[in-house]
Amino acid sequence: MNHYVHSGAKTPLLEVKTLQTSFKIDGSQYHAVNGVSFSVGRKKIVGVVGESGCGKSVMSLSIMKLLPKGIGEITNGEVKFEGRNLENLSEKEMNKIRGKEISMIFQEPMTSLNPVFTIGFQIQETMFNHMKISKKEAKSKSIALLKSVGISRPEKIIDEYPHQLSGGMRQRVMIAIAIACQPKLLIADEPTTALDVTVQAQILELLKEIQETNEMSIILITHDLGVVAETCDEVIVMYAGNIVEQTDVETLFYHPKHPYTQLLLGSIPKLDEKEERLATIKGIVPSLKNMPEHGCRFVDRCPQAKEECKHITPQLGSLSDGHDVSCLLYEQSYPKESVR
Repeated sequence: MNHYVHSGAKTPLLEVKTLQTSFKIDGSQYHAVNGVSFSVGRKKIVGVVGESGCGKSVMSLSIMKLLPKGIGEITNGEVKFEGRNLENLSEKEMNKIRGKEISMIFQEPMTSLNPVFTIGFQIQETMFNHMKISKKEAKSKSIALLKSVGISRPEKIIDEYPHQLSGGMRQRVMIAIAIACQPKLLIADEPTTALDVTVQAQILELLKEIQETNEMSIILITHDLGVVAETCDEVIVMYAGNIVEQTDVETLFYHPKHPYTQLLLGSIPKLDEKEERLATIKGIVPSLKNMPEHGCRFVDRCPQAKEECKHITPQLGSLSDGHDVSCLLYEQSYPKESVR
């Protein structure tokens, strides 16, 4: 099966192979991420899209090894960054990578920024953790970073506290912290959800500019396909802990194959069509406790479901070079052991 190893470098920057992340609930284990495999090429923006509860954020926390201790754990698979398996690293070794090689920004900056420390202190703390740098250098670099993320009066802002800034400015500060050590990979988890539409567009434009300037890769986690269309090179569509489709942005928008992807695209309002009502997807993503053990996890919501979809679990298979889909509508998705 082709897992979409990208051109431009022999080794992808990030390789995730059959990653399974489980959570302990009432003494039983449930798979929030169920054997996903993908890679992120260098200097690429890869979108991960799906409804709330589909496993997007859990997958990103698994990559960073930031799962809640004693509750969530990686139970199978591996995460390789520049060829190194992150699963084999100690917490101390992982701390050297977090913030320096791989950074993450979250959807709600007010909970990520510490309310009792100044903006300047929080940016400089990242630098002191990973770089040999004097206080004077760190301060001037912080001012330059704030300027680079579009904050005016950075000399004044470094002495202010998070509550004194607007939501958009706080998110810009989070981006400044994330890029302080020029990471090779930035994971952005719903970075614009809490912001109004105008600020959202500015933040996305800023992320694209930073990605091009610093030649880094971004995993952009979102439920918004409009954001994906504007920003990403490639897309991973997730549903109930599984990848159901992955390909480049253009192919996904013009030739979506999985019924879930088709429904997601159908629910986007179009300016040139006068629809009375938007298309919706019936039902909700099954909870971890109610996940079907066999068959397709989308079966109860799928308008194209057949009887066999309840019993045969589809596999991610390649329709063409760089277009993978997991659906029994396509021959490639039938597991080898099942006989049709």
